[in-house]
Amino acid sequence: MAKVVTAKRRAGDEHEEQAIEYLTSKGLTLLTRNYQCKPGEIDLIMNDDGVIVFVEVRYRKSKQFGGAAMSVTASKQRKIALAALHYLQSNKCDDALCRFDVLAFGAGEKQWLKDAFYSPL
Repeated sequence: MAKVVTAKRRAGDEHEEQAIEYLTSKGLTLLTRNYQCKPGEIDLIMNDDGVIVFVEVRYRKSKQFGGAAMSVTASKQRKIALAALHYLQSNKCDDALCRFDVLAFGAGEKQWLKDAFYSPL
């Protein structure tokens, strides 16, 4: 059965591609894309000079409700952190340095938030 691609999913894919291009131009290397596990999904997992970076890519057309960066709620952060823990354990990277970034697109702007949130996991 063919997978249905919605306009929202297509826009998400386009912004993930832009994120990859932008972050690789800043020296990061892509490890994996759309990592999925039971706890959640991580848009991009990248390497930044030995640091594993879990990147959430967000897009909002306007800032009416706080914009793209503000849409990464505490609940979403927890899901990302649990998925990151799964990735680290599955890839035997338990002792790796890591961080959580957000790359937000919206209203013609691009905002890269390094260390956007902290996870105690």
